[in-house]
Amino acid sequence: MRTHRIAVLPGDGIGEEVVAQGLRVLEAVARRGGFDVQTVRYPYGADHYLATGEDMPAAAFEAMAGMDAILLGAIGDPRVETGYLERKIIWGIRQTFDLYVNLRPIRLYHADLCPIKGKGPEDVDLVVVRENTEDAYAGLGGIHRKGTPHEVAVAEMIYTRNGVERVIRYAFELAARRNKGGAPKVTLVDKANAIRAQDIWTRVFAEVAAGFPQVATDHAYIDAACMWMVKNPEWFDVVVTPNLFGDILTDLGAMVQGGMGIAASGNIHPGRVSMFEPIHGSAPKYRGRNSANPLATIEAVRMLLDHLGEAPAAERIGGAVKSVLETGRIRSLGAGAHRTDEIGDIVLEALGA
Repeated sequence: MRTHRIAVLPGDGIGEEVVAQGLRVLEAVARRGGFDVQTVRYPYGADHYLATGEDMPAAAFEAMAGMDAILLGAIGDPRVETGYLERKIIWGIRQTFDLYVNLRPIRLYHADLCPIKGKGPEDVDLVVVRENTEDAYAGLGGIHRKGTPHEVAVAEMIYTRNGVERVIRYAFELAARRNKGGAPKVTLVDKANAIRAQDIWTRVFAEVAAGFPQVATDHAYIDAACMWMVKNPEWFDVVVTPNLFGDILTDLGAMVQGGMGIAASGNIHPGRVSMFEPIHGSAPKYRGRNSANPLATIEAVRMLLDHLGEAPAAERIGGAVKSVLETGRIRSLGAGAHRTDEIGDIVLEALGA
């Protein structure tokens, strides 16, 4: 029997609750799919840090390197300095395993979930490929003379040719596989007119595109892309973009598809251990209330299985999520509309588990 070893990192806030439902779904499709799942839980997050002073030890990264994938719940807690655990854990995993693709499907399952008038599922079906290891997130810079009238804060945007080329190539390969409507397209989103360093994206995009004559190309500056995503989301197929802009654009995309309650992402290095997570935050105020929506985590499990080559199991999850939203079994994606475990039950029922 095939066995997949999954590192589970529930993290902070609602992470434990939503991950529990994701694991229920994972175990159910594994049983039906004829494969086994072995999970190893890791305690790292705010509670562990405050109790022990340990954030994310090197031994944890070494252990995760022997896994097939990582499922993350959420990181962030107001009791800890803003960004500290995020950089130690999320950024640490991305950098340690060189997870250069942040993959964000943006798919609408029911017109009632979309805040844009007149748009339905046929209009919202795109994927954002966000570069995941460079840009302003590289952490190069700092603060000089902090707290004085002469304080200076500096953050460097870093782009390497290798980093840009590999993520653009991934986007073209993905578009070719999706073959949306028989007319695949990749749109480059940048701000090269104002941030001239991003000219490297323009030039490399053109070079990579030459190797994919069957894939059409388009371009939009980030401000225009935000406008078009709201006005005409049907124009997009695969979008490729630098790290910072991708972070912003995908949150907008999450609202177009119905909200953070269904938005998931993959942090991917093809062929290597990769991490999957809901893109919502830890929402500490909802912790322990059994009210957070776990659909985004269930969607993250779907992406995880697809990455592991378990396409039929991934498709079953996608079909179940689509069914419960199309039929109105789940009325809202917001917190509190359903109990967390109730949504897990509904999805499991749709799976026939």
